[in-house]
Amino acid sequence: MKLEPCVPPKWASSAHLQTILGHLLPSPRLSSKGKRVDIPLADGDLLTGFIQEGESDTIVYVFHGLAGSTDSTYMHRTSIIAQKLGHSVFLVNHRGAGEGAGMSRGPYHSGRGEDLSAAIAFGRKLFPHKRHVAVGFSMSGNALLCLLSGLRGETLPDAAITVNAPIQLEKASHLLGTGWNKIYDIKFYLQCRRDVSMSRQDPELKKKLPYLSTIREFDNLYTTPADGFTSREDYYSSCSTDTHLEKIKVPTIIFTAKDDPFVPFAGYAGAKVSAHVLTHFEEFGGHMGYLTQGKTPLGTLRWQDYAVHEALLSV
Repeated sequence: MKLEPCVPPKWASSAHLQTILGHLLPSPRLSSKGKRVDIPLADGDLLTGFIQEGESDTIVYVFHGLAGSTDSTYMHRTSIIAQKLGHSVFLVNHRGAGEGAGMSRGPYHSGRGEDLSAAIAFGRKLFPHKRHVAVGFSMSGNALLCLLSGLRGETLPDAAITVNAPIQLEKASHLLGTGWNKIYDIKFYLQCRRDVSMSRQDPELKKKLPYLSTIREFDNLYTTPADGFTSREDYYSSCSTDTHLEKIKVPTIIFTAKDDPFVPFAGYAGAKVSAHVLTHFEEFGGHMGYLTQGKTPLGTLRWQDYAVHEALLSV
């Protein structure tokens, strides 16, 4: 798969500007996300999602990043791209996110490959004769790689695409707490704390979360005990996928940017991947920003949308 490079405009040449403006600039929105469905999980929690049926033999699952939901701008843009290709689309909220706020006890996190597996199993029952392709953004990208590499979950997609997945969780969490990255860290923490406040989780566990903190501390005080990890380090080490990419047996395309401010590229540079995995690394793009100086072949100024479009044609 050959792609034109992401050449950033002068007004968004830095990784931080790419990251921030990529999320703030206007994006096309769906007029309707489709039919709502609830996906039951083995532990009694559930996921909420939305399905729009297309005419092709492919259904595309789209999973959001940390503190996101099916209302996130990149989720809508990806859905529009898939629909224009004629595909059915399954937008999925993680536990307690979006329309699922307050409906789950357990937390979502970067290792929830079993939840993605449950969504795909649900979709396979509804559409047994379709081809099932999963797209995971940021946090969900790592969760998808957990599923694909056999760490967590059982029901696999037929193909997969990940974008800016944090495959080294310990290093990514440290990087979030440095320099200008602290802006993202605070934002993520406040949104995660908000989601927890609406969850069915033990009130005593909720009380342990201070008003202002970091994602590392959130994972220490909440993610670790709520999901039964022995420690924050246990969570990070058991759910990081950088050393497991060579186990993947499903056709997979992995995208990331070398200048991502809080997803260390070194993890990708040193990772061994299987023959089923295609990696594509851009020099510029920040964290899911990928704004371009000129229009891409897709006709927009967003390289990420062009890349996902081409990947959906290739997998």
